[in-house]
Amino acid sequence: MSGRQHHEMEDITLLGNQGTKYLTEYDPSILESFDNKHPYRDYFVKFNCPEFTSLCPITGQPDFATIYISYIPSIRMVESKSLKLYLFSFRNHGDFHEDCMNIIMNDLIKLMDPKYIEVWGKFTPRGGISIDPYCNYGQSGTKYEEMAQYRLMNHDMYPEKVDNR
Repeated sequence: MSGRQHHEMEDITLLGNQGTKYLTEYDPSILESFDNKHPYRDYFVKFNCPEFTSLCPITGQPDFATIYISYIPSIRMVESKSLKLYLFSFRNHGDFHEDCMNIIMNDLIKLMDPKYIEVWGKFTPRGGISIDPYCNYGQSGTKYEEMAQYRLMNHDMYPEKVDNR
């Protein structure tokens, strides 16, 4: 059956809401999910988030990145507006790049319990160096766990030419 019924979207409160509040402190409770209508099929959902910002926990200077989130859904999926607001909540969050990527992945695993997920941050250079942390997860004891191991070992086989982003 195509299309969504009203009762299938009752948990989605942010999409279409004209009173959107933009949180300035990290808050995973803003994330919302909905049912995957195709849990019998493996497919990727990919989010490209080119305006991610957080703060250096030592200097307080802003860090800018493009975040790539790809996952194979199981029963639940993340609603995109709530994901945007969640990522915006990192704006004043002080943490290292690697920690931010793992926090995002952990929060999405808690929300959706996906079959597979990966989060890759490509941060703009500061002080002449860029940092690109990558983390992933596959459900334990499944082919997705093996997939995670394989993708981790091979995730950056063809690195892009960095031209100051």
